[in-house]
Amino acid sequence: MLSVEQQLRIIKRGVAEILPEPLLVEKLKRSVTTGVPLKVKLGLDPTAPDIHLGHTVVLRKLKQFQDLGHQIIIIIGDFTGRIGDPSGKSETRKALTEEDVLKNAKTYEEQIFRVLDKEKTEVVFNSSWLAPLQFSDVVKLAAKYTVARMLERDDFSRRFKEGRPISVHEFFYPLMQGYDSVALQADIEFGGTDQKFNLLMGRHLQEEYGQEPQVAAMMPILEGLDGVNKMSKSLGNYIGINESPKEIYGKAMSVPDELMLRYYELVTDVELDELDQIRLGMENHTLHPRDLKMRLAHILVRLYHGPTAADEAQAEFIRVFQQRDLPTDIPEHSMAKDSEPVWLPKLLVTLGLAVSNSEARRAIVAGAVKINGDKCTDPDSQLALADDMIVQNGKRKFAKIKLQ
Repeated sequence: MLSVEQQLRIIKRGVAEILPEPLLVEKLKRSVTTGVPLKVKLGLDPTAPDIHLGHTVVLRKLKQFQDLGHQIIIIIGDFTGRIGDPSGKSETRKALTEEDVLKNAKTYEEQIFRVLDKEKTEVVFNSSWLAPLQFSDVVKLAAKYTVARMLERDDFSRRFKEGRPISVHEFFYPLMQGYDSVALQADIEFGGTDQKFNLLMGRHLQEEYGQEPQVAAMMPILEGLDGVNKMSKSLGNYIGINESPKEIYGKAMSVPDELMLRYYELVTDVELDELDQIRLGMENHTLHPRDLKMRLAHILVRLYHGPTAADEAQAEFIRVFQQRDLPTDIPEHSMAKDSEPVWLPKLLVTLGLAVSNSEARRAIVAGAVKINGDKCTDPDSQLALADDMIVQNGKRKFAKIKLQ
């Protein structure tokens, strides 16, 4: 086990806040002295089945703890997930069914081990200790916190002032997440900065139950490819770890220059000394942003698809976008030889290059659509189809028409 100072240097990489840091130092000293690893907890509510880079920010931090010899415990919130975390929500969340929760939980379990070492990770379901609680136990738990303290939460406070409904059961979510820490006697709990209230609840309840309180460690929220908003599938500004190597590579090349160092720090396995060199190279302009993006893209593909796939994705990107060649694997779509001219937005949807006519129109007007390499900006155009016609939307979406 590394020294406390060495561990702290690794642990504090990219962390937004540690509360309280002196307690973390004390726990690490005890761990080094006794050889007993710390219990590091992360709760996941399986409300969405696919993991993107934003989710991996905290998972990569847990992997660092794992490599330092500590015990990682992943709590699948199959019980709390049926309520839904109200953090940051402007209205009551729709409860998931037990079937949805279990289905999503299985997908989560599969994907988290793309980052964590399965053999060194304990996965538990919080229904195992929350479901058996009697109603009297729940009342005793609720008595350990006040309504006034609950309303200090930004989201609850805002909704209360705006007259938006707050269901009583939503107050139980932070209580149950906090009780998870009691059940596991956690030393450290990780979460995003939006989870601060819930993590501090764990500390409070542990003290109420006579335990040493956990350390609350918060990771920053990763901005998406738009450079502004939180990475989110609903906003389309995400990189999914299950996406194809070509898609991950291409999306990584669109990371804004000002966010590159942040991505290197939060979602890659680049060592700290190397990270310092990258930071210095960006500051003195000895490293070109394009080269840094290509390296970032290669690292991300390697992490989730392996080195061979990373090399192939990079070679394909260079061939297509730097040398202006066409991809080698353009999907072919069969269409009738005697087809009438087709409205261009409808054609894009038919070929799977856009999800709707309105999205297709926006892409055409923006100049993202090309026919055989020629830009087409008229959303009302009627296109006469031809054999081997190449239709392109953006930098990565291609389709070839085969007339039959």
